[in-house]
Amino acid sequence: MRLFHKPTKAQALVNFILVSSSFCAVYLIISVLLLGPSRLALVSKTSQDVSTATTLDHLVFGIASSTSSWAKRKEYVKLWWNNAASKAVKGCVFVESLTDEEHAGNENDTCLPPLCVSQDTSRFRYTHKGGLRSAIRVARVVAETVALNNGSDVRWYVFGDDDTVFFPENVAKALSKYDHELWYYIGAHSEVYEQNRLFGFGMAFGGAGFAISSSLAKVLAKVFDSCIERYSHLYGSDGRVYSCLAELGVGLTHEPGFHQVDLRGNTFGLLAAHPLTPLLSLHHPDYTDPIFPNMTTTKALKHLFEAVNVDSQRVLQQAICYDRWFSWTISVSWGYAVQVFPNHMLLPDVLKVQETFKQWRKGNMLAKTYTFNTREFHPDPCKRSTVFFLDSASSGKDGIISSYKKSFQNCSNDAESPMKLEVIKVVTNKLDLDIKQLQAPRRHCCDVLPSTARDKMEIAIRECKDDELVYMH
Repeated sequence: MRLFHKPTKAQALVNFILVSSSFCAVYLIISVLLLGPSRLALVSKTSQDVSTATTLDHLVFGIASSTSSWAKRKEYVKLWWNNAASKAVKGCVFVESLTDEEHAGNENDTCLPPLCVSQDTSRFRYTHKGGLRSAIRVARVVAETVALNNGSDVRWYVFGDDDTVFFPENVAKALSKYDHELWYYIGAHSEVYEQNRLFGFGMAFGGAGFAISSSLAKVLAKVFDSCIERYSHLYGSDGRVYSCLAELGVGLTHEPGFHQVDLRGNTFGLLAAHPLTPLLSLHHPDYTDPIFPNMTTTKALKHLFEAVNVDSQRVLQQAICYDRWFSWTISVSWGYAVQVFPNHMLLPDVLKVQETFKQWRKGNMLAKTYTFNTREFHPDPCKRSTVFFLDSASSGKDGIISSYKKSFQNCSNDAESPMKLEVIKVVTNKLDLDIKQLQAPRRHCCDVLPSTARDKMEIAIRECKDDELVYMH
């Protein structure tokens, strides 16, 4: 007599797993046959592209210029185009016309980008009274740059003026925290409230530079000409770009490392209190004083790039520490300047921008209302901080050492005054921010190191401890 046994729960589970596995295997085989090898390769390639870090090789720059301004301003572009820290940058400088002689002269200088002649824009209307028709040509640099560089390896298109001084390695680093396959329009406002009120708080100011992800740029280029027909009344090129992106439903992602510099005179206060983000650009060097004393504008910028070539991501990054013995407050803006205040200051007060500069345009109070917190720059030099400007920066086995020398001030001082100091040496490690540090930045800490020399000070910059507070202990 044959006995029949009722299956156990364990046996039922095993049978279910076997059936499910067989079904999945059959589904996978059918998917491979339907998709084909080319589509699978495409999926694999896309996943790989997203996972690899964005570098300078993935960027293309479109620079707006003119035949009249290029002769002088090419010296600004030369500073960053083939700089040691930025290697070979890709892109083009757009001018309205170009003679054979001008083309040959530019081609012979390997430190300059290629020149491209803009397309004819006479068919477009321009109705803004007091403005310049060239705004249409400059706006179309966006579409023309995409048309010339529509390669698969391009992730970001970056745009600026011929007097925009970019820091390309930092631009690539900052953009690496965004997904280029999504639609991004990245830039910054003006420093002046009135400028933003007039031209739009949602607009990236063109002189500061702005970036558009490749996925968005390709779509924008297709519709750009039909779009700008509706904006003949606008003043500038950046307003046209903003308006067309707004029609596509894309808003501005603010990146504070881009600097429009709608300021005049001494920009020391702005540079010495840089936001907690990599320095991406500086604009309007013709309207501001040289950033280092006793130098021409171009030479001063070259001097800054000496620090950029050593540690680009740390340039202008501010660290604050205190000397308890003398009750000094010390602010290090790496690669630029160190300030020693002869008194104890709370950290939020040190972070405010000193108003060393003059307003961009004369006018009412709004013309002198800025988009950051400011504090008075004392009219008496003897009551200001003692400033030490960058002398040199180098990298070695002991880390990165930068030296800062005192800027001359004819002031009397007592034995405990920071005026007695002549040189400050700052020791750091090279800064290499990862994606998480870019997304959630934290200021570094610094320590005043013991020293027996009364005319020298040594400072070490380091990462802060988890629960460390920066204040006068």
